[in-house]
Amino acid sequence: MRIKLKHFLWFILILFVQIATAQEGYISGKVTDKKGIPIPGVNIVLKGTSTSTQSDFDGNFKIEAKKGAILTLSYLSFATINVAASNDMKIELVETQNELEAVLVVGYGTQTKRKSTDNIARVTAKDIQQVPVANVQNALVGKLAGVQITQTNGKVDGGMDIRVRGAASISAGTQPLYVLDGIPLITSDESTNGAATNPLITLSPNEIESIDVLKDASSAAIYGARGANGVVIITTKKGKDGKGTFSLNMSQGVSEATHKKSWLNTDQYIELFTEASINGTGDAAEAESTFDFLAQGTDWRNREVNTDWQDLAFQTGLATDVDFSVSGGDAKTKYFFSGAYNNTTGIIDSNELERITARSNISHKISDNFTMGMNLSFSRSIIDRVQDDNSFTTPLQAVAQSPLSPARLEDGTANPNTLYANYLLAADNSFWKTMMRRITGKVFAEYQIIPSLKINSDFAYDLLGQTEDYWQGKNAPFMATDGEAYATSVNNETYIWSNYLTYDAVFAEKHSLNVVAGMEFNKYTRRYQSVTSIYFPDDSFQTIDGGAEVNAGEGNETASTFVSQFGRLNYAYDNKYLFKASIRRDGSSRFGKNERYGTFPAFSAGWIISEESFLKDNNVLSFLKLKGSWGKVGNAEIGNFASRQLYGARPYNLKSGLSFVQAGNDDLTWEKSTQTDVGIEWGLFNKFSFEVDYYDKSTDGLLFDVPKPLSGGGPTTITQNIGKVKSSGFEVTINTKNIENQNLRWTTSFNITTNDSKVEEMPDGQDIVSTFTINRVGENISSFYLVEYAGVDSANGDALYYKNTVNADGSLDRSTTNDYSEAKRIIAGNPFPELMAGLTNTINYKNIDFSFTFQGEWGASIYNSAGKYQSVAADYFDNQTTDQLNRWQNPGDITNVPQARLYGSNGTGESTRFLDKTDFVRLRNLTIGYTLPKTTLKDAGISSVRFYATGVNLLTFTNYNGYDPEARRDDTGIGEEFYSAPPARTIALGVNINF
Repeated sequence: MRIKLKHFLWFILILFVQIATAQEGYISGKVTDKKGIPIPGVNIVLKGTSTSTQSDFDGNFKIEAKKGAILTLSYLSFATINVAASNDMKIELVETQNELEAVLVVGYGTQTKRKSTDNIARVTAKDIQQVPVANVQNALVGKLAGVQITQTNGKVDGGMDIRVRGAASISAGTQPLYVLDGIPLITSDESTNGAATNPLITLSPNEIESIDVLKDASSAAIYGARGANGVVIITTKKGKDGKGTFSLNMSQGVSEATHKKSWLNTDQYIELFTEASINGTGDAAEAESTFDFLAQGTDWRNREVNTDWQDLAFQTGLATDVDFSVSGGDAKTKYFFSGAYNNTTGIIDSNELERITARSNISHKISDNFTMGMNLSFSRSIIDRVQDDNSFTTPLQAVAQSPLSPARLEDGTANPNTLYANYLLAADNSFWKTMMRRITGKVFAEYQIIPSLKINSDFAYDLLGQTEDYWQGKNAPFMATDGEAYATSVNNETYIWSNYLTYDAVFAEKHSLNVVAGMEFNKYTRRYQSVTSIYFPDDSFQTIDGGAEVNAGEGNETASTFVSQFGRLNYAYDNKYLFKASIRRDGSSRFGKNERYGTFPAFSAGWIISEESFLKDNNVLSFLKLKGSWGKVGNAEIGNFASRQLYGARPYNLKSGLSFVQAGNDDLTWEKSTQTDVGIEWGLFNKFSFEVDYYDKSTDGLLFDVPKPLSGGGPTTITQNIGKVKSSGFEVTINTKNIENQNLRWTTSFNITTNDSKVEEMPDGQDIVSTFTINRVGENISSFYLVEYAGVDSANGDALYYKNTVNADGSLDRSTTNDYSEAKRIIAGNPFPELMAGLTNTINYKNIDFSFTFQGEWGASIYNSAGKYQSVAADYFDNQTTDQLNRWQNPGDITNVPQARLYGSNGTGESTRFLDKTDFVRLRNLTIGYTLPKTTLKDAGISSVRFYATGVNLLTFTNYNGYDPEARRDDTGIGEEFYSAPPARTIALGVNINF
């Protein structure tokens, strides 16, 4: 084909003109942090338009814009900035450390901390990554003001107790609502073991981008009837525009108990119990005959056996973590894939967790206005469990055994003739396996109707399935049927369909408006089955079909529904006057037909004073904001049928029948919590930031089973909304940038919280008293209620108690008595801390990073309900703590331990003798890492390699005499310890590799 020269020259000229024109319309640049490290995935928007892009893996970007136009750059945990466009831009972002420009995730949207009028605590991935704990909640301890996080005990499957701003209920649920990528998670405990499991053990920390805790009613009210205990919003990682990245993390750790108690050895045991036998029965014969039995043919007189049962119950734990992630994307499609494996051998014998998780987050921009995506995750956790703390076959109850007893016989089998059932018989001849499977998924779509208005539609699903298999062989303790197998299966599932509109616009450059309005439908179902079989031919058969007789079984199904409408308005004038209002209306099938719907409003306002002309250019006071909020939220955690009149099957003589089992209440509704919050935030020199808040939270309409007239027949109680509690306190958060230069960066975060939780109203004003606690108007929730121990009579060694009877003038009689029945119970302590604090320091020096967190709690007490067995100077043959050697022996002895009297009940009554303060300060975690220089890796195709060592619960400073100030009984009770395992002290080494 012939081309004329002049036509070709014209074509070349036009092409160059187009290229030049095109280049004139585009601006390019690079985004880095203060160290010059590229930041991928930075959002870059041409201000006032919908034109946007993101920086690639190397921090480079290109956007259609003219010189001088304003570009807005934003990225998670970095300050949002506006810059004028120019050629070959070099833009540096400043990390905010979760401060003013940090983007907070709130219900159905986001908001910067600068403009937030709510009280929201936040941590990001870097705050929780590489902390060697098996569950996400444990990684948050000490990092969130106003949030108390306690693992029940040191078992790998131990339940978690999280309280946001104190207790908001007495009889309904007290745990926060967890929302994962917009999905309200199922958090019901389905354990039939007697001890709770943690449903969130199914989550892996490596997939989490951030966790935002909505603490006040203004932030939580958008979740209405489920927000009274706070809301924990978990956001998983997403892909970012740019070159694909691959990250691999591997770590291996070892664990031990944070503390062990001191128990009597054989010499001490024989000495103390011989003396106790003489004092209690008149001679040593009772003790010696028992020694003969316990020794089982060994020579106890020559101390042939000296078994350390505590040492057998504890073991060296191991923690293995491997996780990877792949992420990336372009202008249209973004992806994030991750997988993780965790294998944790607990510090308690026969206790282990193995978990695998996988996640896939994908979004695709179908057109300029339409985006769709899907989040999908899977988790499978297998737990080898031990019995609850109140079982003789749980390992730590082995400390009650005598050191004279051999743990095993000469043939290696467990000794069956010990004081109590030998837990080794259970370890050798039984197992309890729990398997938890979780699938969460969400399909979402977003359509931009006009630049300022979009609509979102999300369909989400959460399935938590759990199976439990409990097998006992013919030689297991208490076995009378040649073996038994017990199996359960439960499926909890919920699906949520959410549709909402978001309007976001700025008028006249001063009026900023964000409005969200939508509806949500939530359906929850549960199906449970269990079966038991007995009489097995051999221990090789360990499933239900191996038994000769199926002797028990049950099954049930249940469901509940929520229907909700919600709306929220955020308004800002001139970026300094802030206002927010929200409302949610919830309807639930759980409540009475007359009170099925509830409305939950909230309001908040703020004033950024530092934006006023008289402070705007102040170099000292860099930020100042006042804020306040008020709102109502609810607590719907009462079960599905509390309002219904129920009849149950009642078979008799192989004939079916019905019985009246629960009285109905058509007016039963949710507990309602009204909260007020006022606060101030200020910054100094752009280096120090302070936040102080005062909160007041009152919950009324508490749910109680109230006695009904016996003349009505049937059940003797009916569930009603009666009662009121109140929590109040201060929260202080201080963040400082101590040093910031090219080689050294040192930041500190400190938080401290006070809490005072009181009972304000009870049914008919009556006290509700349990074995150790009381709920009484004007006192702390679940206060300890005990006889007061007065020490020892130095003349005769009797245990003494204060009478605390009321004198005629209304005062208390503080005289003492050795007759336990003469003493009256008093309020003696608080099971919840009144002061909590956390201190985190992060130091980066060149390629070395170092961080540590201290946690502290003050004002709480623990009641050791096992004390009357293990610390009573040989009242029975349970092994004793060594402090009992300090017993009274001669007239004039001054001691707090009564005379040792076998069977004498000298000081064994439930009393403050076994109540102890739990004040402590703990080095919660410490991490040191080293990142290889980039020059070392440039030819290997690796972007970074970091080696690190990390530890959890390394040091604890406390005067508490028990196992650990955070260990709690796992089968029942509040603020109790009962052979409860302490948490693990873990040290791990790891490596993180990024490609």
